[in-house]
Amino acid sequence: MENIRRFMEEQFLHFNAREALAAAEAYASHTISGGRMLVSLAGAMSTAEIGISLSRMIRSGKVHAISCTGANLEEDVFNLLAHDDYEVIPDWRGLAAADEEELYRRGMNRVTDTCIPESVMRHFEARMLSLWSAACRDGVRKSPAEFVFQALEGPELTEHFQIDPERSWVLAAKETGIPVFVPGWEDSTLGNMFAAQVMSGQLPHHDCVVTGTEQFHRLMDWYLVNHGADEGRPSVGFFQIGGGIAGDFAICAVPCIIQDLKKEVPFWDYFCQITDAEVSYGGYSGAVPNEKITWGKLASGTPKFLIKSDATIVVPLVFAYVLGA
Repeated sequence: MENIRRFMEEQFLHFNAREALAAAEAYASHTISGGRMLVSLAGAMSTAEIGISLSRMIRSGKVHAISCTGANLEEDVFNLLAHDDYEVIPDWRGLAAADEEELYRRGMNRVTDTCIPESVMRHFEARMLSLWSAACRDGVRKSPAEFVFQALEGPELTEHFQIDPERSWVLAAKETGIPVFVPGWEDSTLGNMFAAQVMSGQLPHHDCVVTGTEQFHRLMDWYLVNHGADEGRPSVGFFQIGGGIAGDFAICAVPCIIQDLKKEVPFWDYFCQITDAEVSYGGYSGAVPNEKITWGKLASGTPKFLIKSDATIVVPLVFAYVLGA
């Protein structure tokens, strides 16, 4: 890690490279000073195996909460259970419609250059259905992440691991006890399966899974406990990978606390977004950080970084820098 850090300090001098180095330096400084950090995960970062570096960040105390899409939650587990059965298609841009139909026929769900086998989804669905059914029967309610954590507790699942469990960020989050918030969970394979099981009568109702607004409530509670102002340390930082609901859901916690709950808390104390989205009319994913000042999310003096690049390249470098600090 120190070699990567030295490489970045020597080579990352201008443009996006300089911005990435500055963001990494500020991230390291923030956590060294005792600040907490929330990481939001959009896109298909788990299928891109972000767990290799994110799991180390979590276990090293450099990440204190996650806000992610349902796809990122489940796809880290799919990779854990079926990595050797995945197929990589280097020339994915050259696929014809007939090629895509053949992948569909074989149950290979493509995410850019990587195909996830349908079999692992059905394997995990069976385990989740058992947990959902028991929760409905017993009147228990859990978040999507808590159900996944529960599924990973059984020793019978360990024998199916196809990667080193140290490379799973979901396992790292479970082991360290950091909260994982999953807004818009219904927009995921497991969320789809859950709805179908209720519609088919396999599950009696939807109530066993905690709703998005309840998760938002939990996130605000977490922020109130962890913002650090009462202890003289930095407030919580926000490291956003991509855009979308994973980021906007979580970052709204601060303005909601201040404007709707009428409680004084500090703004997010660090902000970095890595995205290749362009600034556009009404767009969120490419919006510049200063726009967030107008919404009460960031202060004018908050360290802000916007790295316009491919997150699958930049995030491991930033994490390696922080881990070597």
